[in-house]
Amino acid sequence: MKNLTIRNIANACGGELTGNEKDFDTEVCGVVIDSRKIEKGYCFIATPGERVDGHSFIPDVLEKGASCVICREIPAGLSGNFIKVQDSFDALRKVAAFYREQLSIPVIGITGSVGKTSTKEFIAGTLSAKYTVLKTEGNYNNDIGVPQTLLRIRDTDEVAVVEMGINHFGEMRLLSSMVKPDICVMTNIGECHLEFLGDREGVLKAKSEIFEHMSPEGSVFVNGDDDMLRTIEMVKGKAPVRFGQDTTNDYYVTDLVTNGLKGSDAVIHTPKTSFSVHVNLPGKHMVQNALAATAVGEALGLTTDEIRKGIESVRPLGGRSNILSLKAATVIDDCYNANPVSMRAAIDLLSEENKTIAILGDMFELGQNESELHGSIGRYAVEKGIKALVCVGELSKAMYKEACKEKEKRLSNTMVQYYKTPEEVLKQFENPDFLPEGVTILVKASHGMHFDMLVNRLKELGS
Repeated sequence: MKNLTIRNIANACGGELTGNEKDFDTEVCGVVIDSRKIEKGYCFIATPGERVDGHSFIPDVLEKGASCVICREIPAGLSGNFIKVQDSFDALRKVAAFYREQLSIPVIGITGSVGKTSTKEFIAGTLSAKYTVLKTEGNYNNDIGVPQTLLRIRDTDEVAVVEMGINHFGEMRLLSSMVKPDICVMTNIGECHLEFLGDREGVLKAKSEIFEHMSPEGSVFVNGDDDMLRTIEMVKGKAPVRFGQDTTNDYYVTDLVTNGLKGSDAVIHTPKTSFSVHVNLPGKHMVQNALAATAVGEALGLTTDEIRKGIESVRPLGGRSNILSLKAATVIDDCYNANPVSMRAAIDLLSEENKTIAILGDMFELGQNESELHGSIGRYAVEKGIKALVCVGELSKAMYKEACKEKEKRLSNTMVQYYKTPEEVLKQFENPDFLPEGVTILVKASHGMHFDMLVNRLKELGS
């Protein structure tokens, strides 16, 4: 890893270096906090965990050939190269920030309230048509995951795409100080993390911290359909590039045809050209993400054919609008996370089908308006004609109550039910009347509701 010698690592994290001085100017081959990922020549950072303390694995990683260990306490009786620090996680972030400064490849930072992961997949998939791309894996988008993503970059990588997620003021500033993005992409500003950020103005302010450590020559790409992002006029002397479905944007779509769960077809227009494309991920909002990928792709020199090929290569991820075709039902697995914006988008997608069940659960971190926001989702599901709405969780009582009121108001045939826990819903799955044949089921809630148990059981029933 470029310039990531043991000595430089110690200097970067301000640690006390001890060991064999002959090794100190040797570059490490990797940096990890998971002892299972250790290979010969790697640096291991021993971090405290909820279940186990990484310090207990120090003898094991040394036996596997770790070239150095960063730790708070050096175990007695062991020989090796050690860097003693006060805070292992702080050391991880400082080492990642130092390593980022050694890199010359473009680094793309992606943030926003909804669609970060899908946009990351579209941008990475598109750029992969021309470049070797390193992208954030899984949910590694916070102050522990982001530095690990940066430390996965290797000499063979030509572009890095880094997802950046926050829920408090100051967190994006910290992430940006490590990522130092050359390109910033902002998907939207929605009603999420309001418990900590107050309102959408607060969300915009917190997300905009990404610009503070952006490259002086960097570029910003924003969703021009978002009323909050439209207020961004200049960043470091440059106007942002805008993408969206409105034709006033720099990148926009026409001839949009949604094919339900089979995705969408559209014509994408750029300042240079226009082209038709098929977006495999279902929902109109996925076309928005494809637009972001188009804009970034053109900025990094991709041809129209490369952009089209990249967009059409993207497939759904588990837990994020992933379509599961089972024996007697179709499941929209969107249980990874939820907020009011993504809930409405998922309901829109479900409403394009005939027999429909929405199993919706609590949305967390919505602050003092959480009851009202949950209620609005109940009303929306009835308004969109969903055949059955199953509300799950303590907060979703408001969703249930407002759905019942909306049902009465509209004289709707929507069946509305309430269950306190996902486990109670699992019991209902054994009732064939609860899940009629040919139904399309949306499963969506905040990650902490553990709705993946519902999806897994549906898979078992449909196998």
